[in-house]
Amino acid sequence: MSDHPFVFICGADDFLVDRLGKEKFATLARDVEDEFSREVLSGFANNVGEVEAAINRFRESVQTVSMFGGKRVVWLKDVNFLADTVTGRAESTLKLVEDLQSLLAGINPAETAVLITAAPVDRRRSFPKWCEKTADFTLVGGSDDGEALAGVALAEAKALGVTLTPDAARLLLAKVGANTRLVVEEVRKLATYVDDGAPIEESHVAELTPNVAEGDFFETAEAFFSGDLKWTIAALQRHFFTGGDARPVLSALQNRNRILIQVRALLDAGEVSLGRRGLEGLSNSSPYAARFTGATEKSSFNLFTQNAWYVGKLAGAGRLPPLKQLIDRQQEFIAAFEGIVARPREQEEVLREMATRCLAA
Repeated sequence: MSDHPFVFICGADDFLVDRLGKEKFATLARDVEDEFSREVLSGFANNVGEVEAAINRFRESVQTVSMFGGKRVVWLKDVNFLADTVTGRAESTLKLVEDLQSLLAGINPAETAVLITAAPVDRRRSFPKWCEKTADFTLVGGSDDGEALAGVALAEAKALGVTLTPDAARLLLAKVGANTRLVVEEVRKLATYVDDGAPIEESHVAELTPNVAEGDFFETAEAFFSGDLKWTIAALQRHFFTGGDARPVLSALQNRNRILIQVRALLDAGEVSLGRRGLEGLSNSSPYAARFTGATEKSSFNLFTQNAWYVGKLAGAGRLPPLKQLIDRQQEFIAAFEGIVARPREQEEVLREMATRCLAA
């Protein structure tokens, strides 16, 4: 800390940034015995007025002398006015940030330890660049970074005294998506389920973790695409017994079937293959990927936005039907949507009839 006037932690994921900030604050606070000399301030601002108020509070805090002498530690957390937003781009905000920079430049770290955590941050601006050169600077991996999320899951498992197999980690990220909080909570849940010393396996994730990333009703979809009519009917019964609605189930089935149609077409064309690492050959460099313009976020309409390993698991979970059968099923899902509109009080019956037509043959 002696080499830098303050600590600056930033990144795209506020959860990861705050998590690391708590660890750093605890480390800094160990040297400050007087609890009145430890202060945590909010830097969250919805408008320029709130930015000014936050910086004024911070100025008053760092310029306050400790009541009993000795060192103080101040944490300005949840700073969001450094982002590329309307508030962050406002001329008044930029001037206030210049004032903040001047204030930080005059900090004496021997008297006051300052920690700032910010997410997200527009690193093109001068202030973050200055912090990177001046402060004890840490950039935390973003939530859209698969490796960063996997690292969070593995670190959480290690902290809990368990291990997470590679296949379990991949399936966990595929089911939860880019939600760091949920990744952590799911690892904690899974850790309480496994026996002491036993690893968290792919089967545990498949059984216990909901498919939040796709908004999928996992059991019904798994049952249907396994071709097991009895299991599908039972899953539907459980869904409707708890007051569920037909529309999200149909959406989940359509989403997965839409992916499988694309997989089947590429398999038949010899462009991809199913292997140990999932759907091999699925790459944005494929000439087919260029056909999907404007689709950058994960979508069942664009196979090339999907996780290749997860898609391989979907396609390899059961015998992948011919393309015609997959298209026929998509037509059945459309007909079922029309059926629940016409028979709103018989939604379970409509889906049972649809499943029977698709799977009984």
